[in-house]
Amino acid sequence: MATSEGGVESSLAKLLAPLAALSGAIVFAGFFFGDLVGEVVTGQGWLAVSLVFFGSGLGYLAVLPYADDQRDTGTDESYLLAVRRRQVRHTLRGFLANQDPLAFGVPVTVFAAFFAFQTAFPARTTAAVDAVSGTILRTGGPLFLVAMLLAVCYCAVLLLGPWGDIKLGGPDTEPTYTYPTYFSLVFTAGIAAGLVFWGPAEALFHYQTPPPYFGAAPESSAALADSLVYVLFHWGVSAWSAYAVIGVPVAYFVFTRGAPLRVSTVLAPFLGVDGLDSLWSRLVDTLAVFATIGGIATSVALVGQQFLAGISFQWNVAIGPTGPLLFVGGLTLIFVLSSVTGIHRGIRRIAALNVVLFGLFALLIAVLGPHGFVLERGTRALGRYVVHFVPLSLYTGGEWVANWTVWNWSWWFSWAPFAGLFVAALSRGRRVRTVVFTTVVATSAATIVWFLLLGGTSLFVQHTGQASVLAAIARRGGSESVAGFPLFAALPLGELLMFLFLALIVVFITTSADTSTLVVSILATRRGLSPSNGSIVFWGAFQGAVAVAVLLGGGAETLQALAVLTGGPFAVVSLVAVGGLTMTWYRQERGHTSIVRRAVDRLPAIQTHHDIDPPEKE
Repeated sequence: MATSEGGVESSLAKLLAPLAALSGAIVFAGFFFGDLVGEVVTGQGWLAVSLVFFGSGLGYLAVLPYADDQRDTGTDESYLLAVRRRQVRHTLRGFLANQDPLAFGVPVTVFAAFFAFQTAFPARTTAAVDAVSGTILRTGGPLFLVAMLLAVCYCAVLLLGPWGDIKLGGPDTEPTYTYPTYFSLVFTAGIAAGLVFWGPAEALFHYQTPPPYFGAAPESSAALADSLVYVLFHWGVSAWSAYAVIGVPVAYFVFTRGAPLRVSTVLAPFLGVDGLDSLWSRLVDTLAVFATIGGIATSVALVGQQFLAGISFQWNVAIGPTGPLLFVGGLTLIFVLSSVTGIHRGIRRIAALNVVLFGLFALLIAVLGPHGFVLERGTRALGRYVVHFVPLSLYTGGEWVANWTVWNWSWWFSWAPFAGLFVAALSRGRRVRTVVFTTVVATSAATIVWFLLLGGTSLFVQHTGQASVLAAIARRGGSESVAGFPLFAALPLGELLMFLFLALIVVFITTSADTSTLVVSILATRRGLSPSNGSIVFWGAFQGAVAVAVLLGGGAETLQALAVLTGGPFAVVSLVAVGGLTMTWYRQERGHTSIVRRAVDRLPAIQTHHDIDPPEKE
């Protein structure tokens, strides 16, 4: 069977390579020699050609052979993200039997009911969900603020304290992945397309409607720095800490106590490893499946709007009603193929490509954009972010904070089960300190640089009048999806920036969607079994179907609000996870050394080294 699969994938690679080259040539001509191409290709044609190019290129990366393919078959016990390769008839026959009834049935039923109500009673459904989510965000604001601040503090303790020295899997365990691969997988899976969607837009919204904490006048010079401070606050260490406080407990109990790779493993200190089959555990995993699908499907729908807006802006063409279906269908094929090929092939390679494109685009913005303005304002914003971090973390300033900060924290907590579980699975052989540094510090640094560059540039062109990005957003009914395109048109090499930005949209959402598909398949499969390729195809297609339903029938914001509601329970779960892990480590993990202690212990040696043969007193 392995030989047969290898032959199919080899044939697929031979087909995809020339397809990518041909479609890439057409897209290249359309971007950089648009006058020569003229109006030969329609809006839907450009969309189709673009999707063929990105899909065939990423698909080719996914199906290329891997030198150590035994890891993808699950024969290596240390490899937790294995996929069972099964023939089609066996997959169809055993699919439902291998699914956990609760984790499979509840999310499917809830999403089906949601779209049924959304179709039959759109106004009532939207009003009901908005009312519930608004109430929770307003009344539950203190819970989210405190939970997030505690997450940051706990990550600081793990980073600097003695427990950071704990090695996941034991002292002799080696990491499964090199550090560059580890960082790429963590960063690209956890951020989705939020960077490309909100990068050009969020600072502008805070510039237009300043946060009440600082009290600056709208669209004033003072609002420039204030808007960047809040962007860093919403996308910096606080956000990524939500992943770490779920990922570290799961990783510890999986690799040192033999617990299953499940979100509910955070309950091991209270239920015991043998008690993780309880109803409470299954409910936690079921909620994680729902939150992941809702979050990813909403993100796919939002970036779908952004990609379609880019195609329309670039070629001044109408996409038509089938455009959303084409985009989501093509994107679903890409991330399902990446998921099926496994972590060591499609997921890993596309994540690496993602980081390369991310770095290249950031470098171009730094060179072509207003680097003096970005450096000056960005440095000031970074300093104020550090100074005001604790007050901002506890500030409950009314509707604005509920709509922005509390909403963001709820969104990050709703993604924490999926991202935290993935971080845990990757972290075998890593020290806790390294896991926290990568998940919080390194990822935050990359995110902060991105938002300073892109947000600072958008503020500059808006404030100086070089382009009115806010007017472009207003013309599209307030949709953030168009924000980047008038910005790039105002910069040198705008065509190249537009092309790379569209590529980043596809690659970023692929790296989260393929990972989420794999994670959901693990959570929905009966315990003790690896997910089959059929399970991965089903859950990938299901996520794509939810995104299509949102794009065609509307309700993206309503579904997003519904998914965000899961952030509340997982904010509580994060507190339980931290409490249980602390209790376990206090009892069983003694004798480790903190970074601070190591630094202090080195001081006498340093002093002795410089204090040799002191001069004699006269």
